Amino acid sequence: MKYTVVVHPAGESWNAYVPDLDGVVATAATRERVIELISEAIPFHLSQLSESGEAAPQPRAEAVIVDCA
Repeated sequence: MKYTVVVHPAGESWNAYVPDLDGVVATAATRERVIELISEAIPFHLSQLSESGEAAPQPRAEAVIVDCA
């Protein structure tokens, strides 16, 4: 499965979260590192859901870039 990940700068750090997976977030000093961390957090979260007998949520979120000019 492929999940949408939102990555954005936050002051002097970077944040990432997965809209379809509650609580799956990461923060790091660089964009590259936050992507690494969130890439590790997703399978960990899914394995925890599986161990709890819960199904992984189907990916539904989409990223859309809107030109507001």
